[in-house]
Amino acid sequence: MCNLYRLGGGVAAIRALFRAAGGPDPPLSGDARLFPQSLAPVVAERAGGRVLAAMRWGMPGPPAAGRRPVTNVRNLESPFWRPLLGKAHRVLVPASAFCEWSAAPDPATGRKREHWFALCDAPLFAFAGLFRPGPPGEPPRFAILTCPPNALVAAVHPKAMPVILEGAAAESWLAGTDARAFQQPFPAARMLELTAG
Repeated sequence: MCNLYRLGGGVAAIRALFRAAGGPDPPLSGDARLFPQSLAPVVAERAGGRVLAAMRWGMPGPPAAGRRPVTNVRNLESPFWRPLLGKAHRVLVPASAFCEWSAAPDPATGRKREHWFALCDAPLFAFAGLFRPGPPGEPPRFAILTCPPNALVAAVHPKAMPVILEGAAAESWLAGTDARAFQQPFPAARMLELTAG
């Protein structure tokens, strides 16, 4: 599952690509590496228009999930996710690359190796996200929708990859189209594995 992604390009590029005129600029500099519990920029629809908002990555899960935040959404039939599938709980999560770790440790370092994936022709894209309000005084929490992996990602992580959206698909996600329709892998031919993280 995706538990690390990068976001580069700056706030102005995010606003322009996703037409998010409202909301304050989130703190974002350089090529940020975002882990679970990070405060990250997301794009949301509000009554006054599309806004850029800061939300925390990972939701408190059901008791069976333990104390770790739930960062990825796989089973949309789960009672945990069903109340969040409507338009009111949708966000776009801007990203420029995502990471999956190798299954086996690197013999030289003893640690799992990072494999970074990006789009060939777009330096910035979005993941499909769901959110819910955070505890009082804290920002809302979001999680990223996943799907079966394409051939490129499956070579590293055969279980899942994040749902990647751009253009009309991003608009359709925010409009509230059936969430299950989005659980399709992004075409492998339009993606590449980066040589360095």
